[in-house]
Amino acid sequence: MGRNILIYCGIDWAERTHDVALVDDSGQLLAKRHITDDAAGYKILLDLLAEYGDTEENPIPVAIETSRGLLVAVLRTGKRQVFAINPMAAARYRDRTSVSRKKSDPGDALVLANVLRTDMHAHRTLPRDSDLARAIAVLARAQQDATWNRQQISNQLRSLLREYYPAALAAFEPWQNGLCRPAAHELLKLAPTPARAARLTRTQLQAALKRAGRKRGIEAEAERLREAFRADWAQQPPLVEDALGKQMLALLVQLEAACTAADDLSEAVEEAFPQHPDAEIILSFPGLGIQLGARVLAEIGDDRTRFADARGLKAYAGASPITRASGKKSSITRRWVKNDRLNHAGYLWAFSALTSSPGAKTHYRRRRDEHGDWHAAAQRNLFNRMLGQLYHCLKNRDLFDESTAYPTQLAAAA
Repeated sequence: MGRNILIYCGIDWAERTHDVALVDDSGQLLAKRHITDDAAGYKILLDLLAEYGDTEENPIPVAIETSRGLLVAVLRTGKRQVFAINPMAAARYRDRTSVSRKKSDPGDALVLANVLRTDMHAHRTLPRDSDLARAIAVLARAQQDATWNRQQISNQLRSLLREYYPAALAAFEPWQNGLCRPAAHELLKLAPTPARAARLTRTQLQAALKRAGRKRGIEAEAERLREAFRADWAQQPPLVEDALGKQMLALLVQLEAACTAADDLSEAVEEAFPQHPDAEIILSFPGLGIQLGARVLAEIGDDRTRFADARGLKAYAGASPITRASGKKSSITRRWVKNDRLNHAGYLWAFSALTSSPGAKTHYRRRRDEHGDWHAAAQRNLFNRMLGQLYHCLKNRDLFDESTAYPTQLAAAA
């Protein structure tokens, strides 16, 4: 079939099967298929597209409700434009043509195809990031998830210890991230209940610290732990205490696995991120280390055509404010629809920059003192400014320069 008419493809994605619909520029349904989620199904899809004029130089654009998976990877080869349509947006398009609110998978595929036919200009294609950037994104997001999971399990363990074992919390309090440290794990496995902890000898405590990798101050630390465990604490009945101890050991296994996963993924990020060409520029910014810099790169990618200007990047990150106006009333508020991962990384970035960049600290203080911003609003404004600087540096391949980034703030501070 010739390409004298424009053709659009919509795919209703599911776990095992997919529905495909092709329409022309007049909205006429040309073909529909039901394919499986395997190599055979992908071949049927590609053959169907080729039958209706799909070529390497002029591929048929595709709309689908996901940005991940093997099907998307197959579609993204070559120059094809793949549009990941938000399911909520697709539902609004469905209501335009079906007042009865009926829903079917073939019908959803047709709706997605018509989204491209009528409003392709209003939707954004998947970015053309390099394979290295996409690999770093996988590792950085996995490390972030593992860190959040570790903290969640640590909070659960802390809550459980408060119910029957406050001596352990007091013993680990001087340690940073105490419940995540190997020494805490060794001691909890050695004494899962306060009754057993009170019977630990100096020799047993020193041996546990050595197994955890401690090298210095072992005798003094063992003595401190012994005094904490033998202090006077309220206790649960013995049977209840033993049961809670078994529950704690089961939770401790999950925490150890989460700590190992977070550490292994951190090492993987440290190995992959410096290999990227943008790593040197990103790491030149104050407040950005390898882990946080990798998270920023994972969300913005290395496709320079993804954002038309710095304003688009700021809106994507939720750093820039949004204005809502109706009649004579208007309000300026923060954005709720944003990339949550990038926004979270930006909060940590701005917080770290306060102690490593004089210009950033002066800008933050000016927002607090002169504009009356609260802490979160001032940090968000700082993040908004630093994102603009990052966009400029990546576009022009320049490293961060403090005097260029904050000339007014540095002069005021001087």
